[in-house]
Amino acid sequence: MVFMAIATTVFAQSKINFESGNLDILKGQSEVNVQFLFENAKFQTDNYTEEQYLERRKKESLEKKTEKFWESWIGEWNNHRNVVFFNKFIDGLNEKAKKIKFGKDLKTKYTLIIDSKWIYAGWSGFVMQPGKLSTEIRIVETDNPSKVLTKIQTDKIEGTGSKVNYGMEYGRISAAYEKTGKELGKEIKNALK
Repeated sequence: MVFMAIATTVFAQSKINFESGNLDILKGQSEVNVQFLFENAKFQTDNYTEEQYLERRKKESLEKKTEKFWESWIGEWNNHRNVVFFNKFIDGLNEKAKKIKFGKDLKTKYTLIIDSKWIYAGWSGFVMQPGKLSTEIRIVETDNPSKVLTKIQTDKIEGTGSKVNYGMEYGRISAAYEKTGKELGKEIKNALK
């Protein structure tokens, strides 16, 4: 079982696929605005909407725990959904990209949009299954957001190597956002050499 966990980690592939454009457009930029989209994300292998995912999570929580536990959990979920996931992505991006500062609400020539498409919460226990994230990343002109200059798909990037609480879903998911940022940051760093 331990061997399987190690093999899964070693052979897990982070995938970043360019659909159109490239990252050369970022040459000469010192800052890039980042926008976070979460509204159309699907969850788990069943492709639940966020509403369906939360309904199931609430039902499970109330069957096994208490109302107080659920209230605490949903409070943490909302904080992660609205703040932490986005911040973790930016942290990972800035850690690896180095030459460009990425941030929210910046007045810049370009905006990078991370559109969350699919989220897998993973689990914790004797063996931990990391969260996974698939996104569409677009770089657009800030003043003309319909002009997509670069489009990238990320596929099931596993959230590993983060300093988060892996015991809860939102921690594992935030690690997947951070890892996605790091993987994209590596691509940006290589493009700017």
